[in-house]
Amino acid sequence: MTKKSEFHYGLTPYLNCKDYLVSNETYEVMISNKYDILVTSPVPLNLNKYYNSKAYTSHTDSKKKLIDYLYQIIKKISIKKKYNLIKGFHTQNKILDIGAGTGDFLHFFKSKGWNVFGIEPNFEARKLAEKKGVYLKETIHSCQKEIFDVVTMWHVLEHVPNLSEYIETLSQIVSNEGILFIAVPNFKSYDAHYYKEYWAAYDVPRHLWHFSQKGIEQLFKKVKMKIVKTYPLKFDSYYVSLLSEKNKTNKQNLFKALLNGWKSNRKARKNSEYSSIIYVIKKQ
Repeated sequence: MTKKSEFHYGLTPYLNCKDYLVSNETYEVMISNKYDILVTSPVPLNLNKYYNSKAYTSHTDSKKKLIDYLYQIIKKISIKKKYNLIKGFHTQNKILDIGAGTGDFLHFFKSKGWNVFGIEPNFEARKLAEKKGVYLKETIHSCQKEIFDVVTMWHVLEHVPNLSEYIETLSQIVSNEGILFIAVPNFKSYDAHYYKEYWAAYDVPRHLWHFSQKGIEQLFKKVKMKIVKTYPLKFDSYYVSLLSEKNKTNKQNLFKALLNGWKSNRKARKNSEYSSIIYVIKKQ
């Protein structure tokens, strides 16, 4: 179990969530009113075993099931969108992707002439990436002496055990003019409120932290970094709603998931509380 941080104190109960992917265990999700983030409790002694599932799509290239097929389609589209987004902010070409999965994101950037680096703790995912010519390191410690123009974390920050230390490291490895792109689920979105404990983006215990926009702002302010722009990940509301329907009813309920995904995006046009958000972060 990881040592307790400042975020583990002054917490109040928020809801209880079940691990639908691996263990069927129930975890408490607590709220820190000071930081406006949610904290999963307790943190398991061996987190690795909670990732050992064929259903964990980011560690596989499988297209066998409908949900896997949809994930791979969305991933392919989103990689191009992310590339265009990053290219619009930065012309330098040294990029680090943390939580690189099977390496598709970095493979695309490599094909565009970028100098690519990646971190991926999962051995099987690293092997799949290697077949694509993308060689990933296991931990961020191997990159701590490097400086990067761009650092990306696509749905990864919620997984890191030592949040405060990790954010400090991020502030050190990005160049003075560099940019950090972080995408995380937003627990204040419509689909989060609708599905409550069944919301798939809680994904306990793999997701140790759950963020709001205010929470991200406060966390990076501590290391003298600021949010310069946010972008919605509109596909996420549909994908997460589909998974959430499965959690809630044990059925796919495609129509209902699409409807709730659409509702979430529609409501977010007014309040900016999208299901998932990309934060563009720079040094102050």
